[in-house]
Amino acid sequence: MNQKILSGKRGIIFGALDERSIAWKVAEKCYDAGAEFVLTNAPIALRMGEINELAKKTNSSIIPCDVSLDSDMDSLITKSMEKFGGKLDFILHSVGMSYNIRKKNSYTELDYELMKKTLDVSAISFHRLLQTCMKHDALNEWASVIALTYIAAQRVFPNYNEMADTKALLESISRSMGFHYGKAKKVRVNTISQSPTLTTAGSGVGGFDSFLSYAEKMSPLGNASSDDCANYCVIMFSDYTKMVTMQNLFHDGGYSFTGASAEVLNSMKP
Repeated sequence: MNQKILSGKRGIIFGALDERSIAWKVAEKCYDAGAEFVLTNAPIALRMGEINELAKKTNSSIIPCDVSLDSDMDSLITKSMEKFGGKLDFILHSVGMSYNIRKKNSYTELDYELMKKTLDVSAISFHRLLQTCMKHDALNEWASVIALTYIAAQRVFPNYNEMADTKALLESISRSMGFHYGKAKKVRVNTISQSPTLTTAGSGVGGFDSFLSYAEKMSPLGNASSDDCANYCVIMFSDYTKMVTMQNLFHDGGYSFTGASAEVLNSMKP
C-alpha cells in the first residue's frame, strides 16, 4: 500500500514486540501510509523486544505502559497528546497474555487469580484505554480504534484455553464502548478477527502449527498474513471506513464461514 491515506493522522500502536508481531507490521504500514504514532508496550516487553529498531525506522516515540494500571494508561494518553499537540485519530490494541497457558494449566483446572490477570491485561485493558481516552477527550471525531481478536470467541478451540473467554469479553467491550463513544464523539470502535498467525503469542498455544495448517486448508483464500492484517488496519484507520463501528470483522480468508473443504475431508480418508 503506497497511498498516503493516513497522512496527517496521529495515533498509538500497542503491542509491537518483534518482527513477528502483527502490531509491528501495522506500525510499518501506517508509517508508509503517512501516519505519525507512539509505540507502547509493557516495560518488561520493551526490555525483551526490539522496539527501538522499529521506533527508529518509523520515526516514532516509545512510551511504556502497563495496561493493567490506570496510572500508566493515563500517562500514556496524556503524554501522547502532548507529543502531538492535540487529539489522536487512531489506536491499535494488540495486547494478549494468558497466564494460565504460560503455567500450562488446562481450561478445566484454571487458577482463578491468574485468570483475573489474563482478563485484566487482555480484555479489560481495552475498556481502560477507551475510558481513559473519553476522560481526556483524547480522540478526534471519526477516530478509529481497533482491537485484535480471534474466532475462538465464538467457537471452541480447546487449546486456546481462557483466551477464548477473554476474546469474547474484548469483543463485547468493543460493541458497548463503540455505542457510547459513537454517540458521544463519533469515535468508531471495532475488532478484527485475524487468521491464526505465527506470532510470539500465537506460537505459545499448544498444537498451533497443526492448527495453522488446518486453517490454511479450510480457508478458500488461505490464511491471511500479518502483512494483510496490517493493510486492513490501515484501511480501518482511514476515512474510507468512517461509518463502520461496533463490528467484529473477520479477516481470515473465509475460514469463519466455511463448513468443510475438500482438502480437509480428503486428509481424513482412511
